[in-house]
Amino acid sequence: MTQNTVLLIGTYDTKEPEMRFIEDVVKAQGANVLTMDVSVLGDPERATDISKHDVAAAGGMTIEEVIAQGDENKAFRVMSAGAANVVARAYAEGRFQGMLAIGGTMGTDLALDCAQALPMGVPKYIVSTVSFSPLIPPHRLAPDIQMILWAGGLYGMNSICRSSLSQAAGAVVGATNAAIELDRSKPLIGMTSLGSSCLRYMKTLKPALEERGFEVAVFHSTGMGGMAFEKLAGEGAFVCVMDFCMQEFGNLMAGSVVSSGKDRVTNAGRAGTPQMVAPGALDLLDFAGWQDIPDQYADRPFHEHNRLIKSSVFTGEERRAWVRELANRLEAATGPVHFFLPAQGVEAWDKEGEEAHDPDALADMVDEIRKVMPDRVPTTELDAHINDQAFSAAVLAQFDAWVQSGTVSS
Repeated sequence: MTQNTVLLIGTYDTKEPEMRFIEDVVKAQGANVLTMDVSVLGDPERATDISKHDVAAAGGMTIEEVIAQGDENKAFRVMSAGAANVVARAYAEGRFQGMLAIGGTMGTDLALDCAQALPMGVPKYIVSTVSFSPLIPPHRLAPDIQMILWAGGLYGMNSICRSSLSQAAGAVVGATNAAIELDRSKPLIGMTSLGSSCLRYMKTLKPALEERGFEVAVFHSTGMGGMAFEKLAGEGAFVCVMDFCMQEFGNLMAGSVVSSGKDRVTNAGRAGTPQMVAPGALDLLDFAGWQDIPDQYADRPFHEHNRLIKSSVFTGEERRAWVRELANRLEAATGPVHFFLPAQGVEAWDKEGEEAHDPDALADMVDEIRKVMPDRVPTTELDAHINDQAFSAAVLAQFDAWVQSGTVSS
């Protein structure tokens, strides 16, 4: 059996004992190592496979030029860009199968860029003194990243440090050995939703699409799910996207951390992937359970879903604003787009008698969609709720037409 290789990333001028310890553990677990030094000022006692000179060059400077900037933030920005370029290139060349980086805030900042440079499915681990910290904004996290707290690891080796590092080494080796590559034998459809009760179309669409020979991946639109969806869409992994849950998009517009980044509803369009879009859950406003509610939303009631998330609803004017921005993003798409407008409601809790029922605000959203959706985006308006069978039937009819015309590859 061919041995897998783990890329080890760290500042070898200050963390060489820790890096060599990880190297020994990885090798003892049966994997090879590819070492990369991202130091700026010092040099390791023993040469690494990828030197700081290589990293700086990939960032567009010599290491001397990096140092001459006289600013640690500027210097590490160059090294971060260079490291990400090196990582992407080395992976494309098949030089490693998994990544493990260690660091404090500087090393973590750089490692996050390296993880983002890798495709979904590649094991990527970071041992950090700031793992799980609010210092790290969600958009910096690769969707499938793994982070381990580097407890007691600020300066020098100790038994606590060895425990953290050895577990990380074992985790990345195990992940590279167990990782299953994406199966490309079936065309893949990416779908967004919110749970399986708030939005229920997946229960009809997924089996129907699978009967047609497609694989369907449904992404939970609570922030990280949308990030994974957007990452894969940007890589061209989908033959079609069914982006029917806009909760993360509305949250992004409102300034909530329960979003999937500024590029929501853009990557499939950039890739030219056919898109079916609907305004599912665009009425919902979510904030993290620990997050302070911004002043402009403080006077409205919030439902404490659990200790992690609390929810309210958008006003009609807010929904109109979000629809305008959504239309702008769809108009910029380079591939075909079809919009579905379920005029009777966009999620389970907006029905009469439910907490989010607001017929006037729904009417505002429907009216704005009719006004601003671009001419190049055909719209199917349905006198139905998004959870009704009529919505799923309309989606399947349009999908079948796209397959027949060759718009969607089968």
